[in-house]
Amino acid sequence: MNEALIRSLTPSVLGVLVRRGADFAAAEDAVQDALVEAFRVWSADPPRDPKGWLVTVAWRRFLDATRADAARRRREDLVDEEPPPGPTPAVDDTLQLYFLCAHPSLTPSSAVALTLRAVGGLTTRQIAQAYLVPEATMAQRISRAKRIVSGVRFDQPGDVATVLRVLYLVFNEGYFGDVDLAAEAIRLTRQLAAAIDHPEVAGLLALMLLHHARRAARRAADGSLVPLAEQDRGRWDTALIAEGVGILQAALARDRLGEFQAQAAIAALHADAPTAGETDWVQIVEWYDELALLTDSPIVRLNRAVAVGEADGPRAGLAALAALDDALPRYTAVAAYLHERDGSAATAARLYAEAARRAANLAERDHLTRQAARLNALRS
Repeated sequence: MNEALIRSLTPSVLGVLVRRGADFAAAEDAVQDALVEAFRVWSADPPRDPKGWLVTVAWRRFLDATRADAARRRREDLVDEEPPPGPTPAVDDTLQLYFLCAHPSLTPSSAVALTLRAVGGLTTRQIAQAYLVPEATMAQRISRAKRIVSGVRFDQPGDVATVLRVLYLVFNEGYFGDVDLAAEAIRLTRQLAAAIDHPEVAGLLALMLLHHARRAARRAADGSLVPLAEQDRGRWDTALIAEGVGILQAALARDRLGEFQAQAAIAALHADAPTAGETDWVQIVEWYDELALLTDSPIVRLNRAVAVGEADGPRAGLAALAALDDALPRYTAVAAYLHERDGSAATAARLYAEAARRAANLAERDHLTRQAARLNALRS
């Protein structure tokens, strides 16, 4: 069974149900039921037409739910429209669904959460981690968004900014998380850039390409994470880097700076350095200052503390870190790194071990555990 294949089919299957008359919330529930069934039976008996199988099962689940709901009996005539078994025409509704989920009746944060869950395929837990809120809070937010859009006519799609936020979070989960969504996010952002002349769309595409260019070097042969400073830069994709830099330069020339352009500028400075030691950290700090003004994000300020530690020394980085909330994700890992740079091996080892216990995924936890073990071995 190919989990990535099953998840990649979610948007197109959801699009089929919506086009056939299902309201979005009911269609999303039916598709999720079909995905659960696919995970259960495909390993033993994979279908020849995965998408057709999912459409058929999801449509039947939708009809079952419709019949069970007395308030929706007017939809019984949809039974006759059940699609026959066999190949389903390939129609890519994914980007349209992203815009439909960004409905004006929803707040931007609710629209993002709903899209990530319904179309992006992320779990409620993954979305909650991205937003730095408890999983129960995010579950309530998604349920409320479903109730709001249930039965709403999607003739007023949301704005570009909300869709960009969703694509950014989907890419981040694909790049850093357990499910490979990065390539799909890039594909959709390319589509959006081709359709809309917007500097922040270009900025996001450049950012994705510059990060994706380094992906082959991010893991060792055993699957362990390789920090940026230790990556084999010969494995970076120079064609993607050149494309990303070109797109970024054209966007910056329009003098309408946004957060994605600023992030891409930071990524470009990393990509431009022949070695880690030649990285222009002073410029990177300046871009983080711009980014902090644009977003006021605590995560941006956390990353800025690392850059300050590289540009002005670890004690300056620790001073910048001290101004932040120590409950931030990766705060302890950053503190460990800066203390190690400052020569405090014992403190760094303790903090690496503590950060490992708080890590959001297995790869990050293993990396931090190895860092703690390395320092403890040096001390023994």
